[in-house]
Amino acid sequence: MVLCFLSRTLQLARHLSSPLGRQLCSASTNKPVLTLFTKKPCPLCDEAKEVLEPYKRRFILQEVDITLPENSAWFDKYKYDIPVFHLNGKFLMKHQVDIQKFEDQLMKLELQNDGNQ
Repeated sequence: MVLCFLSRTLQLARHLSSPLGRQLCSASTNKPVLTLFTKKPCPLCDEAKEVLEPYKRRFILQEVDITLPENSAWFDKYKYDIPVFHLNGKFLMKHQVDIQKFEDQLMKLELQNDGNQ
């Protein structure tokens, strides 16, 4: 599932790999993409999302349910480590939010995007 946080609008696309889902997000914004590898239930993932709530307008959140058959490679890799976060496709952190690391990396990407416009 892809969640695009765009001002006050929440756009939803059904599949992470869906071209439509990527188009909805990328056409609307060039915000960094934060991918959360999760499963249900995941209290630590819920807690991590709460910590990230104040930043939600600065990134696009993609949630990947590692228990789905199409995500078995991620399940094999992260089954003992969720929540796991990637920022723009690169590993960022696991188990809990390192807010300083997150802020630093997010700001770095925002500055790159500002320079490319």
